[in-house]
Amino acid sequence: MTVESAVAVVEMLGGAARTRDVVAQGVRKGDLTRARQEGLLLRPRVGVYVTPATPPATVEALSHRGRIACVTAGRAYGLWILDDRDQEPVHTWIDEKHHPMRIAIHPEPDDRACCAFHRDVALDEPTLTCVGLLHCLRQILACRGEEAFFAALESALRQSLIDDEARERLKLSLPAASRWLVDFARSDADSGLESLVRLRLRKHGLVLTPQVAIPGVGIVDFVSGDCLILEADGDTHEGPSRHRDRVRDAVAMALGFVSLRFDYALIVHEWEVVEAAILAAVSRNLHRSTAGLTW
Repeated sequence: MTVESAVAVVEMLGGAARTRDVVAQGVRKGDLTRARQEGLLLRPRVGVYVTPATPPATVEALSHRGRIACVTAGRAYGLWILDDRDQEPVHTWIDEKHHPMRIAIHPEPDDRACCAFHRDVALDEPTLTCVGLLHCLRQILACRGEEAFFAALESALRQSLIDDEARERLKLSLPAASRWLVDFARSDADSGLESLVRLRLRKHGLVLTPQVAIPGVGIVDFVSGDCLILEADGDTHEGPSRHRDRVRDAVAMALGFVSLRFDYALIVHEWEVVEAAILAAVSRNLHRSTAGLTW
C-alpha cells in the first residue's frame, strides 16, 4: 500500500474512518502517518483520520471525541433548520462513556467558538461522525423548541428519511406534551416556512388545506376557507420567479381568490405582521366566497 492508497481507503470509508478500519483494508500505519504529514489526511483525534474535505464542524466534534448533533447534524442531513441565531457553536454529542478531552488540554479563548455539548442518551445508531436522525430531531426539540423541531421533522418526512416505524419510535421518545407534533406533521411541506405557518395558525383554529392545485394558477401553499391563498416564499421566489408569482396572483384574483404572500424575513422575524394580516383577512370573510368556488 502507498500514501495515496491510504487516502483512497479513507475516502472509500466515507471520508472519516478509525485507524483500525483503515488498517483492516491493508493500509500500513506508516502510510497513514505520512499522509497526515503531507496534509493529505487530518487526524482530529488519536485513532481517527479524515480527509481535508471533511466539514470543519465534523472535525471539531471529532476532536472532542464526539459527533455532530442537534441543528449541526440536522444541516448535515439536509433538513430545513430554523436559523434564528447569527453565530452558532458546533453542536456536539458526547457519548455518556466518553468525556470532551481536547478542551481540557487546549481550551478555547472564546467559549462561543467551541461547542454546544449534548450528553443525552442515543435514540438510534450514530455513525462515527454524526448522531442518528431520530436522535438529532429529539435534540432539536430539547435545544431549540417545538417550532424548530416541527420544521425539521416535516423536512425529514418530505424527503422520506423517516418511515412509519421510525416516526412512531420518535414520537414515543418525546415528552408526552410534545407528541402531538409528530401526529400533526405532514410530508408535503415544501419548506420549513410552510411548516411554521401551519403550526402557528393552528392555535387560532384556522384549518389550512396545503398544496392545493388551482386550474390556471398551479399549486399554492395553502388555501384557507374557500378562496384565501397563503403563500410562503423562500429564496427560490427571487429573480424571474418573482414575476411568475405576480402573474399567479393576478390569475388567482381573476378567478375569485385573494392571495397573501409572505417571505422568509416576515415569517421568521416579523410574524406578528403576518399573523395580523391573515387574521384580519379572515375576520373580513375574505376567505369565504359567495360564488361557491371549488378547486
